[in-house]
Amino acid sequence: MSSNKDVNQRLYEFLAEDEDARVCKDIPDDACQHQPRAFMLHLWALTLTKLGDSLVSARLVLPWLLNASGAPSFFIAMLVPIRESLSLLPQLFVAQRMRERPVRKWFWVAGSAGQALALVGMLCGLFWFDGAVFGWWVVAWLVVFSLARGICSVAVKDVQGKTVSKTRRGRLTGIAASAAGLMTLLTALVIIFSPDVDGSNAMFVLLLGGAALLWVAAAVVYAWVPEVPGATSGGGNAITEAMKSLSLLWQDAQFGHFVATRALLVSSAFAIPYIVVLIQNQSNGEGMITGLGGLLLANGLAGLLAGRFWGKWSDSASNHVMAAASFMAAGVMLLALVSDLFWQSYLAWYPLGGGLIFLAAVAHHGARVGRKTYLVDMATQDNRAQLTAVSNTVIGVLLLLGMLLGLIDSWLGTQSVLGLLIAVGVIAGWRALRLPKVT
Repeated sequence: MSSNKDVNQRLYEFLAEDEDARVCKDIPDDACQHQPRAFMLHLWALTLTKLGDSLVSARLVLPWLLNASGAPSFFIAMLVPIRESLSLLPQLFVAQRMRERPVRKWFWVAGSAGQALALVGMLCGLFWFDGAVFGWWVVAWLVVFSLARGICSVAVKDVQGKTVSKTRRGRLTGIAASAAGLMTLLTALVIIFSPDVDGSNAMFVLLLGGAALLWVAAAVVYAWVPEVPGATSGGGNAITEAMKSLSLLWQDAQFGHFVATRALLVSSAFAIPYIVVLIQNQSNGEGMITGLGGLLLANGLAGLLAGRFWGKWSDSASNHVMAAASFMAAGVMLLALVSDLFWQSYLAWYPLGGGLIFLAAVAHHGARVGRKTYLVDMATQDNRAQLTAVSNTVIGVLLLLGMLLGLIDSWLGTQSVLGLLIAVGVIAGWRALRLPKVT
């Protein structure tokens, strides 16, 4: 047992760049001595689930899956709104139940198991259905997957806030993103250099089945996180308490400012699909960049190279990370827009097209790491789950409204959408710079 403890200690000191694991800023004294173990278990669990997210991405993999099965295109348009909004909207109600339990890691374990079950359900449908029936089958299980993910989202921030100290959380998220990025990169290379695999039924079986196993493994790992009991005050009727929680948006000025900034940061998430559209228009759907393997490659490489950088920076100034990522996303969109206006044919050129996707993914990783770290550091042990849930619920509504971008695209064109997102990104960066530091 002591040897395992020594291994955890050494790995923690190397990865967290912490020579004294007993220096704890805002976690209970009982949790301080277990911080190296908690850090490493969080790292393993998050790495496994981040890799799973890449393997079954609603932006990349599931559209390919539905298209290959002959499902109508309107099912593909439903994937991202369902995946993003349903993992956020119910969190305000889940948080109230979570606050009644002193130990919250079991919510994450249950949510992870639920996501694995949903993926197994999708996998079974590959052998039973096709066409529109398979489309409804995938959408139904995606609802289950997203709701289970919402439970994990609330729980992980709360548990992490009780077991991992400030100035270590950004590193944790960043290292997990880098590790998952490396594994995604390797997966993408296998797909790219195995032409018979890309888009085949066997590939989707491996992706869905492999991702399900990753979530099962993550649930087992997370069950061992040494969480100390937390406060249980503030429980009550879920709907009543949820409505009261929403008042924090205007009662807590700093929190309200953060939520407004985070709402504008979604421009970095919306940017990638529209940049891909511009590239596809010039490449006619051919070539590595527009293939599934190519997109996974760009995303994995971005996570590998940028994750730890963003994470380390977030531990000292997470609001500056949000600003830098937002300005970067706006710059990438501007470059894509200018390229489409003046050098359209070059968008299909691998260095330009692939570079745009890579840089957009780097910016998106930065926005995610920065806003997650800021929220966890800003909150306290007593209100962390509540603030997370309120923030995510508001963003969930906004993501549903994001479907209106599709109407703008159909009426005015992709260039108009990118122009709007550039303006939103610049405003988001400016507001992030005005947020007070929380580290």
